[in-house]
Amino acid sequence: MAENANLVFVYGNDDLEISRKVRSFLAAFPDPTTAEMNVTRLDGRALNDDELNNAVNAMPFLASQRLVLLADPSARYNNPEARQKFIEFLSKVPPTTRLVMHEFVENRKGALDKHWLVEGTAKAGLGMALIRCVQPRLEQMPAWVIKETRAQGGEISTDAAERLADMVGEDTRQAAQEITKLLTYVNYARPIKLEDVEQVSILTATANVFEMVDALGARDGRKAQSLLSRLLEEGDAFSVFGMIIRQFRLLLQAREILDGGGKLADVQKALHLHEFVAPKITNQAARFSLDGLERIYRRLLAIDYAAKSGEMPLEISLEALVVELSR
Repeated sequence: MAENANLVFVYGNDDLEISRKVRSFLAAFPDPTTAEMNVTRLDGRALNDDELNNAVNAMPFLASQRLVLLADPSARYNNPEARQKFIEFLSKVPPTTRLVMHEFVENRKGALDKHWLVEGTAKAGLGMALIRCVQPRLEQMPAWVIKETRAQGGEISTDAAERLADMVGEDTRQAAQEITKLLTYVNYARPIKLEDVEQVSILTATANVFEMVDALGARDGRKAQSLLSRLLEEGDAFSVFGMIIRQFRLLLQAREILDGGGKLADVQKALHLHEFVAPKITNQAARFSLDGLERIYRRLLAIDYAAKSGEMPLEISLEALVVELSR
């Protein structure tokens, strides 16, 4: 099957790498002077078919090709009939348009291998180019931290990279933000050392997120609100939000394992958790139902969209979420 360069799907559970890959298509646009007139950004959570059709079938303006970026197609095409029609639509994308679809996909239950868009386009023989962005496993994170630090123009010692990996787990976006913070702290003048990570990074914030989620599980709204306020006072709202998303993602995965008859050891192995983190995650997951965690995770996705689209400030959405979950 020949690869169709006009259809691209960037997907996986590494949000940072997905963002970088999508930006690379923008950066590679042949003529920067006409890029903005030939680039359309769409979001599946707020999309209608006419809007997509007009964007894809418009003729390029003073350029050889248009670029259409479609985020979260599964949010718009969420049933078999709609998905089949979308696959048929993809077969008619003109050669003058490159359609780059991108989506965060949890790497569980074969979700990456059996994604409807991957299977549907393969069955239709469309030859869509696939770019999988899979998070490094926990044991791979120290090496990733060292590589990312060099990419940002600095150096980090091995023990410092290991400590930072302990703090952020498999969250590459959070790790990249912490690396930037640490390189600024050392003024790019020397390698980041272990004591720099201990002094500057997010250990306290991570602990407070654990404690806040504990309070939510106990329906202790006052304590949860107090901890959220402290987190927002001491750190960037999007960094805090990233930690909250990671925490509930782990809880959702752990709850699935527990509901399937798994034990603590199974949670630790499947989620690549350190032995001092696994019991905390397992105990917290036991305080929530699977349905409840799925609802919370969908709510976090909605908060993310509202913040990035400017519909509602992130801080207000997080405060509202804590109030809602404390009832």
